[in-house]
Amino acid sequence: MTMSAVFSFIFREFKKILPPTIFFGIGFNLILFTTNLLLGDYQIHLSSYVIATTAALVVGKAVLVANALPFFHHLNSAPLIQSVLFKSGIYFTVVAIARFLEKLIEFLLHGGRPDGLLAYVATHFTWNRFFAIQIWIAVLFLIYTYISELSALFGDGELFRILFARRSTGLKEAHRMRFKTLAKLGRLIDTHTADELLDPKTAVHSEMNTLIRGLSAAAAHGQFSPDTRRL
Repeated sequence: MTMSAVFSFIFREFKKILPPTIFFGIGFNLILFTTNLLLGDYQIHLSSYVIATTAALVVGKAVLVANALPFFHHLNSAPLIQSVLFKSGIYFTVVAIARFLEKLIEFLLHGGRPDGLLAYVATHFTWNRFFAIQIWIAVLFLIYTYISELSALFGDGELFRILFARRSTGLKEAHRMRFKTLAKLGRLIDTHTADELLDPKTAVHSEMNTLIRGLSAAAAHGQFSPDTRRL
């Protein structure tokens, strides 16, 4: 493997790990900050925020591991809620295992003996803190996975453009009509044969052409044509 291929691989992996790391970095630090406010501890402890950010990096790496699992995309064709819950559950499990192993490795690196692992887990492991953090991780993963699935559903960069680049005037109506048009096309494909759809003499062929022209006009001008609006 050449150096350029190695750097290309590292760059691709970095792009994958960056979104979850930023998301969970903001989430963990926000939880830490609000907890300090609730407890009346208004002093900023830089080390605590560094630990929270480091934990976000661990989560980001766990996301890469989860995405590489062979069964991770098993429910991609299922309803969105099933896919979100399924992937969030995998993320949650992988992160829980990674955090648990991290604590055990930390124990060993600080002079702990392998035969003392069970005693450490039984007597010194901070289970309350561990599960409290895992609950917040579960909540954050549900939000993260839902946003990721919506982004994949809308297409490359479309969700970002909807949120930050496009004006909201008419956008909801435009997308509603687009989905309605695509649903209409789907029903035509399900209820008619390919020969009927491709035969210029049939009414269904004319209807299909009208729908496609409407979508093409919408893509070209950023709005839907009168023909599409009547669907």
